[in-house]
Amino acid sequence: MAYTTTPVPVEKTKPPVFTERRQAPRRVINRVAQYCCEAVQFPRPCMVTNLSDSGARLYSESDMPEAFVLLITGDGLKLRRECRVVWRLGYELGVEFVESRETRLDWPA
Repeated sequence: MAYTTTPVPVEKTKPPVFTERRQAPRRVINRVAQYCCEAVQFPRPCMVTNLSDSGARLYSESDMPEAFVLLITGDGLKLRRECRVVWRLGYELGVEFVESRETRLDWPA
């Protein structure tokens, strides 16, 4: 028995389950950072897995608050941004930057 394959037109294929909704492209950095807020006396560590001009994806085994200041330094990058949590999944969370002024990210060469 011979099987033939017929190409499926693009318009008849299913769209992806997740659609990209980010406003700015993300860059993978996998860097230890710190966060602080009024409820926490000292800065606490977290991992920034990716970063853009509008938000970040973080990993933390501690319970992070809904709003905090994220501090990222090292390798020529100095960044301080006010954040608001927009999603959580286990130890990972997505944040958007909420401060009103625009901050330019300075990436190492």
